[in-house]
Amino acid sequence: MKFIPTFAALLLANTIYADYSACRTLPVDGETGRCMLYHDNGQLKYGHPPPRGCLKTSAWALRPQKRWKTSQAIAQQPWSDSLQFPGAIHSKFTTSLQFASTDPKDAMPTFRIMDAEGQIVDSSRAPVDISPEEITKMYLDMLTVSVMDPIMQQAQRQGRLSFYMNSAGEEGIGVGSASALSSEDTIFLQYRETGVFQYRGFRLEEFMNQLFANAKDHGSGRNMPVHYGSRDLNIHTISSPLATQLPQASGAAYALKIQHLQNPTTVPKKVVACFFGDGAASEGDFHAALNIAATRSCPVIFLCRNNGYAISTPTLEQYRGDGIASRGVGYGIDTIRVDGNDIFAVREATLKARELALTGEMRPVLIEAMSYRVAHHSTSDDSTKYRSGHEIETWRRRDNPITRLRKWMEREGLWDEAREKEAQDSIKKEVMKAFNEAEREKRPRLGNLFEDVYEEITEEQREQMASLRRTIEMYPDEYDVDQFEGGLNGLDRR
Repeated sequence: MKFIPTFAALLLANTIYADYSACRTLPVDGETGRCMLYHDNGQLKYGHPPPRGCLKTSAWALRPQKRWKTSQAIAQQPWSDSLQFPGAIHSKFTTSLQFASTDPKDAMPTFRIMDAEGQIVDSSRAPVDISPEEITKMYLDMLTVSVMDPIMQQAQRQGRLSFYMNSAGEEGIGVGSASALSSEDTIFLQYRETGVFQYRGFRLEEFMNQLFANAKDHGSGRNMPVHYGSRDLNIHTISSPLATQLPQASGAAYALKIQHLQNPTTVPKKVVACFFGDGAASEGDFHAALNIAATRSCPVIFLCRNNGYAISTPTLEQYRGDGIASRGVGYGIDTIRVDGNDIFAVREATLKARELALTGEMRPVLIEAMSYRVAHHSTSDDSTKYRSGHEIETWRRRDNPITRLRKWMEREGLWDEAREKEAQDSIKKEVMKAFNEAEREKRPRLGNLFEDVYEEITEEQREQMASLRRTIEMYPDEYDVDQFEGGLNGLDRR
């Protein structure tokens, strides 16, 4: 599977914007209100001009995008009863001087299926339509993340890892949403979605190889810990800069849409799922991504983990509006707020979001999943400096996504204390086995420092490699090259 050229997709979006200026000079059909244009074969087609370079692609002419009409085509037609302002074509006139205001009573509700005690809230609902095997997998995946996190946290404190971030309290969002996506869907993540990797089949050895930056790491040891990625699982590698994955996801979704429109019989519809936190929603990239996804009708699911804190900044200091969900509505995006600690609600909301995203001309959807960050922001953070231990413990004890699902499973006869102990012990052994093996692996070859920069090693790089070799040979006691694959010979070209 080749990764989607997201930057190229965004450039293509700008190209299409530029092409629309031509619509003002094209004749307009009196019945349809659409621009009329002729293809190379002289046949009359309706719709906006196809992207530059794709004039022979009939999909663009045969499938006019209703949301892409120019203001001229919408508002200023001879048969219109009145002029419509291009910037608000659905707004009605009023004689009442009234400002729109925010009222807590109008806050968007939070969708929930199962309460904190594992009880189905609405008894009239149909039974949970998930097989026992699938539910057990979802539970074990959450449990695996919850077992691995404290082990890695402790390893960092012991100096065996340089850094770590865990997902305590938010496991249900990652696993629940991942269970609703297709394996062919493309995913962009932030840094607290270990559950997505776990559900998709990312192995414990792969987690550990990345954390230890050893020779078996997919990224050749070049990234800081917790920056996982998997080409095989269609998950783009996590990047450190906050919110950069959002416009990338919009571009990827737009590229997938174009590929389908150009080859509808051979390229199926797919979505892009993009995960981010409430803090990332304060970045400009968030707004740019939602806007271009909405205006270009990109099949992308934006999934926000609202866990109450952006590092040390509580949400009450981040925004005054109705959370992140209200922003989606402002951009014309179908939006829902869901209880992120209810894995059934997260799964059902994501299933519906995927359906909406692929319906008709395709479109973006926003899910705001409400949760609480039980853990510190990272191993570099002490959250008790800005919140009380009582607050943390209350959330840990009273509303945990793993405990909530376990209560439901026990009530349904799918789980018990004996199975819990067996699973905990087994997972811990597997984690420690992968941990110890990864820790013993050698680091990548020294030559990797110079590779994958240019297509071929340059003359300047060869000089740098020779200089590094001379330095190591001059001060052998200062450089432990035995920990690297191939030792000093790892500088030799393959």
